[in-house]
Amino acid sequence: MGEEETKTTPVDEKAPKDSPTETKVFSDPATEKKSGDAVDRDAVLARVETEKRLALIKAWEESEKSKAENKAYKKLSAIGAWEDSQKANIEAKLKMIEEKIEKKKAEYAEKMNNKKAEIRKAAEEKKAVIEANRGDDILKVEEIAAKFRATGNTPKRLFGCFSF
Repeated sequence: MGEEETKTTPVDEKAPKDSPTETKVFSDPATEKKSGDAVDRDAVLARVETEKRLALIKAWEESEKSKAENKAYKKLSAIGAWEDSQKANIEAKLKMIEEKIEKKKAEYAEKMNNKKAEIRKAAEEKKAVIEANRGDDILKVEEIAAKFRATGNTPKRLFGCFSF
C-alpha cells in the first residue's frame, strides 16, 4: 500500500532479548483515517468497557449493601420479637403475683372480719352478763329495800360513805 517507516524504540531492560525492539508503522493517508477511526473505536470500546465494569461494581456494591440491610433488619426484628416475648412473660408473672397478693389480701380481710365478729360477739355476751347482773343487783336492792320498809329499819350503810 504505502511507504513503510521504521521506528526504533529504546531497549527495555526488562524485555526479553529476543523481543523485537522495532515496530513498523504504515503511513498512508487513507489508512491514517481508518486508524483514527480505529483509535476512536478503541477509545469508545475502552470507555464502554470501563462503564460496564463500573456498573457491575456499583450493582455488586448495592447488592451487598442490600444484603447487609436485610441481615440487620432480620436481626433487629428477631431482637424485637425476643423483647416482646420477654415483656409478655414478665407481664404474665406480674399478673400472677398480683392475683396471689389479691387472694392473700382477701383471705386476710376475711380473717380480720371473722376476728371482728368474734370480738363483737364476746362484747355482746359480756354486755348481756353485765345487764343480767345489774338486773339481779337491782332486784336484790329492791328486795332489801322492801325488807327495810317492812321492818322499819334503816340500812347500816347509807350511800356507802355515810353511816348512822
